[in-house]
Amino acid sequence: MDYKTSGVDIEAGYKSVELMKGHVKATMRPEVLGNIGGFAGAFDLANIKNMEEPVLLSGTDGCGTKVKLAFIMDKHDTIGIDAVAMCVNDIACSGGEPLFFLDYIACGKNYPEKIATIVSGVAEGCLQSEAALVGGETAEHPGLMPEDEYDLAGFAVGVVDRKDMITGEHIKDGDVIIGIASSGVHSNGFSLVRKVFEMTEESLNTYYDELGKTLGEALLEPTRIYVKGLKAVKNAGVTVKGCSHITGGGFYENIPRMLPEGVHAVIHKDSYEVPAIFQLLAKKGDIAEEMMYNTYNMGIGMMVVVDPSDVEKTIEAFASTGDQACVVGEIKAGEKGVTLC
Repeated sequence: MDYKTSGVDIEAGYKSVELMKGHVKATMRPEVLGNIGGFAGAFDLANIKNMEEPVLLSGTDGCGTKVKLAFIMDKHDTIGIDAVAMCVNDIACSGGEPLFFLDYIACGKNYPEKIATIVSGVAEGCLQSEAALVGGETAEHPGLMPEDEYDLAGFAVGVVDRKDMITGEHIKDGDVIIGIASSGVHSNGFSLVRKVFEMTEESLNTYYDELGKTLGEALLEPTRIYVKGLKAVKNAGVTVKGCSHITGGGFYENIPRMLPEGVHAVIHKDSYEVPAIFQLLAKKGDIAEEMMYNTYNMGIGMMVVVDPSDVEKTIEAFASTGDQACVVGEIKAGEKGVTLC
């Protein structure tokens, strides 16, 4: 009897590491110390000495049940982007710069080529957010997970000078809310998605004219990463007063999280066109509009609050990084909360 006969293939683990090394190497930043494969990822913090009061930020998250679609479609090269996006977007939401990322993959059986493909997506997400992929773990769990399934999660660390933190404390009556377009459903609400649509290869490969692609392609579209967009806004000299990453809980849960007491967010639903995937989801699932806005991003992956004089500059800065932004609402005096009209 040995470890391999119990279901854990150490040699497959070694091969996975070798196959993913090229992807990991592409994400390296000058601050990364040591080689790939060490017991801990090392990151030099010398550069943050120029900050007056450096504050470390952290975020951890996963892709939820979106991975189920990757299993069915046997497409694993983008799910890693989702894992990175969910973490680094939260860090950027506080005004921070993501520094490094670590991934964790739990699988029923280690198929080296599949693991390397997953990590290639993680590396792509790190490149998009300019974070280094300094380490990770692939855990083989025979008997606990089916052989052809896996779960993916991650952890990111970032930094911000305290004076540049986005806290929402200075939001006031008359400020403007700008919404930045999402790339689709992102990584939230897939348990409901999987109830609405039949989760078969045939169903996911069905082409919809309104989507301009297959259902599976639309649903697996990776989460948009907003790090570079928010950095461009900062470099344009705009002070972002508040920022909300629209994830699980949709508009109703996430928008109030950026507000101080005494102000109310008013969102105009007709200020932008809701993407076809959400319209199709609501129609097929007979989902009430309020529930849609309470579950999904509805086409707006992030919102920022700025002074009215900074609106044009903010939209132009986002456009410079390929992000579509528009005015979606305003701040009013009142009880903390959000109204959609």
